[in-house]
Amino acid sequence: MARKKRSLEEFSADPAAQEMLVRAEEMGVSTAFHRADALAPCNIGAAGMCCSNCGMGPCRLTKDGLTGVCGATIDTIQARNLVRAIAVGSAAHSDHGRDMAFTLKAVANGEAEGYVIRDVPKLRTLAARYGIPIEGRSPEEIANDLADLYIAQFGQQDGQVVPIIRAPEKRQKLWKKLGVIPRGIDREVVEALHRTHIGDDQDAEHLLHHAIRTALSDGWGGSMIATDVSDILFGTPAPLLGRANLGVLREDMVNVIVHGHEPTLSEMIVAASQDPEIIEYARAAGAKGVNLAGICCTANEILMRQGVPAAGNFLHQELVILTGAVEAMVVDVQCIMQALVGLAQNFHTLIITTSPKVKIKDAVHIEFDEHQALTIAKEILRRAIDNFKNRGEVHIPAAQSELIPGFSHEYINYMLGGSYRASFRPLNDAIMAGRIRGVAAIVGCNNPRSTQDYLHSYVTQELLKQDVLIVETGCGAIATAKLGLMLGEAGLDQVGPGLREICETVGIPPVLHMGSCVDNSRILTVLTQMVEEGGLGDDIDQIPAVGLAPEWMSEKALSIGAYCVASGVYVIFGGSSPVSGMPDRVSDSDLVSRYISEGWEKLYGGKLEFIPDPEEMVRKTLEHIDKKRAALGLPEYDPSRFGRSGDARILELEKLPLPERREALYGVPVR
Repeated sequence: MARKKRSLEEFSADPAAQEMLVRAEEMGVSTAFHRADALAPCNIGAAGMCCSNCGMGPCRLTKDGLTGVCGATIDTIQARNLVRAIAVGSAAHSDHGRDMAFTLKAVANGEAEGYVIRDVPKLRTLAARYGIPIEGRSPEEIANDLADLYIAQFGQQDGQVVPIIRAPEKRQKLWKKLGVIPRGIDREVVEALHRTHIGDDQDAEHLLHHAIRTALSDGWGGSMIATDVSDILFGTPAPLLGRANLGVLREDMVNVIVHGHEPTLSEMIVAASQDPEIIEYARAAGAKGVNLAGICCTANEILMRQGVPAAGNFLHQELVILTGAVEAMVVDVQCIMQALVGLAQNFHTLIITTSPKVKIKDAVHIEFDEHQALTIAKEILRRAIDNFKNRGEVHIPAAQSELIPGFSHEYINYMLGGSYRASFRPLNDAIMAGRIRGVAAIVGCNNPRSTQDYLHSYVTQELLKQDVLIVETGCGAIATAKLGLMLGEAGLDQVGPGLREICETVGIPPVLHMGSCVDNSRILTVLTQMVEEGGLGDDIDQIPAVGLAPEWMSEKALSIGAYCVASGVYVIFGGSSPVSGMPDRVSDSDLVSRYISEGWEKLYGGKLEFIPDPEEMVRKTLEHIDKKRAALGLPEYDPSRFGRSGDARILELEKLPLPERREALYGVPVR
């Protein structure tokens, strides 16, 4: 049964998206928004109550006490489905890390055209952390050994993946006690698939135990490796000025969109687009040059390092083609809609696939190889430039916003203390004093079954009012960028008084852009550094922090959620739960839902909950933050104590007796 047709405002909260959806309807072409309305989700499958893991099914458990043909119960089926989804998400992120490690190896051996090692200090720091000799050795020698170590993490069969040592010591001991430290990235993914085969693991809690180990192989394994190598090769991000939304396209230039998740190709296309030979080739075709813009996590990768604008997030990939101004969309892996090719046939846009893992029927395939990276990047750009003459009517929305991306954990450390006193102490002190109530990481995808960007935007804006510092990655970060909340001076009138003091003093926006979805590993590193700095407990689960994925849709999001829970974080997903069951029809269908919340919280201090209502998301976030503050003995959150900076406030405080003055200044009694 089809859903009731939604209005433009119900499709998307973004005016630029609404404008392009009008054009889609005028042209009579379909987008993900329209297909979501036309296709009602299967309520049995969506609730995790259908098993198709063998040829005896699919088995749909729609009645109390019903089992599959093999006797599998609903809790077993739901747990198997969730484990498989987490395994796929872990495989996707970690395979990205594997490719990055092989690229590092090629660069170290002088076999990768156009690439250099850009962050030698980070290379040396990481190598030393893992026991690789660095003194008297060239960056290439060190990089070769680090690449070998990282590559070994994928096929390793015993021991533990090495990035685990970067977690808080207490957390490592807990993981060891519970037996969830990943032995090797590929081993955990393969075992997850084996356990969920017909006739294998049939205990829901035992299955979910391995889900944690598989997810940890992503967050503290493959994703962390991907982020590390990207920083070494392309530079660790630092703040710069960027722009976001469809208005970044240029009518007078060749527009090339890069979309996907791996920065190896996109970074080389950036370099090629600045080559005088390519610029002259574009001018000869009648354009002023090549204008690059990104979609999805590739957008975040080149935005935070090169300042290349982001045309949009996941649900903008079709809308950007609808402008008629895109000569080529170049894609690699993950989150790429097959519908792009059919839509592009209404325009002149070329869809160019580049990964040996991804082909789309009727798309142009130009396979990328890092050994000939610059040559291939130039070939792709020439194809796009040659297509400029075929452009028809152009309709580019005016909407675009400026932002400051690039808040890596290294830069946050620097910005709080400078080169010689780099430290997380000011952040911890601000939380302890109550100027910052807590921290929220808002991450994840868009989902066309909800209003694009609305949940991200609503939750972000409401938490900012409550003095919660926000860090963001992935499509969620682009949603907030389009709102204009990622500029230092923007939106401070909507921010609580304590957080505003911090933003004005340090010179940061109230929402920090931390990168692509694999860069959630940066958030893990930030949380670890906060623990190590002291004052907020001795493990991540004690920090007043919450992770949210308001518009989740991918299996990668489930892996991220699981490894954050295992790290001690309370994680809230918006939308529907894949293990919700149908309590009104099946009485025992909440075992898995309860276990990933209450059960995981008892074991790890973190829990995973699915909350569709945004107001409830905000309420539960603040409730958790305040509970953690109270457990640490921190003062109760009181916004009236802050926000009157300057001489007038100091004069008022000087009238107080010394103990009261100290308490007013520092937030806690000084004895």
